Amino acid sequence: MSAESAEPTREELAARVADLEARLDDADDEDQPKLSIIATKGTLDMAYPPLILATTAAAFDWDVTVFHTFWGLDVLHEERADSLELSAVGNPNLPVPNAVAALPGMDRVTTRMLERKLDANGTASVADLLETGIEMGVEFQACQMTIDLLDYDADDFYDGVTVGVGAATALRDMADADVQLLV
Repeated sequence: MSAESAEPTREELAARVADLEARLDDADDEDQPKLSIIATKGTLDMAYPPLILATTAAAFDWDVTVFHTFWGLDVLHEERADSLELSAVGNPNLPVPNAVAALPGMDRVTTRMLERKLDANGTASVADLLETGIEMGVEFQACQMTIDLLDYDADDFYDGVTVGVGAATALRDMADADVQLLV
């Protein structure tokens, strides 16, 4: 305060406001829960859990990272994401015995069954959930080692996907997270 009055000066008030805003920002960052998901599957049915969990957490203002590796990269791949299939063999939730599920074309049949069910339920598509997540601030990461292994290119992925991320970065992210999931 100035020596002449008991009232704070404009500069002093501005400094106080700046200090309070900085402390509020720090408090917000500390209180924001963090979710880290490792997504390893690239089938249609397994694309949904990490995307739904990520967008739901982001809607609750969580800091969310989803690290996609191995076949999970197909969910982030613009061309491949449109043709994800449901594997009929060994899937205990399908009304198809394994002997029948192993027949040629059965993955296509079961995929169509699931797609019809998703459409009838009004469930968002994989692409819609991914784009919504990106808009909400979810960080979708593509594993660089797997990109190299599968001969993918950085340009193959949706805009907004972070490429060039390694396992060390994913581990650091998981260590900092309040909740870690492997899907």
